[in-house]
Amino acid sequence: MRAHFLSLLCLPILALSVQAQWDLQNSHSTASLRGIDNVGGGVAWASGTNGTVLRTEDGGHRWETCAVPTEAQELDFRGIQAFDVDTAIVMSSGKGDLSRLYKTTDGCKTWKLVFTNPDKDGFWDAVRIDKEKPQVVMANWANQMYGVLIGDPVNRIFSIWETHDTGSHWERFNADDTKHQPKSEKDESLFAASNEALAVPGNNAGFTFVTGGGSTRICSGSAHSPLDAAYWIAVDCNRLPFPLWPGAGAFALGTRAVTGSHGESYHDVLVVGGDYGHPSVQSPTLFFPGIPRVLLGYKRGQQSATPPRGYRSSVAYDDATKTWITVGPNGTDISRDDGKNWMPLEPGALDQPDADKNWNALSLPFVVGSNGRIGKLREDALKW
Repeated sequence: MRAHFLSLLCLPILALSVQAQWDLQNSHSTASLRGIDNVGGGVAWASGTNGTVLRTEDGGHRWETCAVPTEAQELDFRGIQAFDVDTAIVMSSGKGDLSRLYKTTDGCKTWKLVFTNPDKDGFWDAVRIDKEKPQVVMANWANQMYGVLIGDPVNRIFSIWETHDTGSHWERFNADDTKHQPKSEKDESLFAASNEALAVPGNNAGFTFVTGGGSTRICSGSAHSPLDAAYWIAVDCNRLPFPLWPGAGAFALGTRAVTGSHGESYHDVLVVGGDYGHPSVQSPTLFFPGIPRVLLGYKRGQQSATPPRGYRSSVAYDDATKTWITVGPNGTDISRDDGKNWMPLEPGALDQPDADKNWNALSLPFVVGSNGRIGKLREDALKW
């Protein structure tokens, strides 16, 4: 989504704070970074403006500037999904054919253009791949991962594509059943702020996305089965208590895997957002416990009692410390009670005074922001 304006109602601030923070790293870049994906084992990828893609193999001690894909020097890479030290997909956001997907398999020495937006009035917001290893691992599993790409509505239909081969090929969601393609409301859209307006929780469990602008909703749909042409399920949506402004609404959602009493897979979802144009105005968060494969209609989210201190564009869960963390232009906040109460995570005595600010996106332990800004969460930052 392109526009960002106007404000939310002010809410009280929690007085308590925690002192521990991000270690700032040298990216050797001045790009505005909005894409970040931590693969693990010291490998992470980041992306941003001017065709920028960065990669580290040593936990962020050294960030390498990747080759720019052909004819991508002026593209804005808002999302990235990485699989290992050699393989990644990067998504650009822009009107029509300025929204593209490129893939590398040789450590970003070269890139292949795999998909260009076919909608001349479209605008891509997020791309997510289900990288969770299945319980029964197929021999060619790494090349058969499910993923979803989502963009702003075109003709009041959400632009959604799916892949079943780790991003090499894409097909429109419910292409053969236009009656059940997900419809938007007036002036409703998504935000390409952090590649987190969309989540694909894992093991082909479907997808969930959040919206803003003229309507603010959380929507969930089932993964289309390539083995059953008759299989479909409509996208189901719930309204969210965010203001209805062009630059306000739900910006990002984080997920946490949950296993039910009978071994079934669920995901808790936490939604953050606010008003991009007035980042210091507080906004609530919403926690949805145990969302199954699809269908949100009967669920009501738990709204925060003490919200973060302003607009937040990214949220993630740290399983080791049972802590949610969210970031935005004016600070970093954490919650240990599933978003009911948030407290600031402030710079310590050895940190730069603005170490908690000017962040766009998370993939723990990494965070990225404007002007090539990259941080890594200190190991003891969230410990009790």
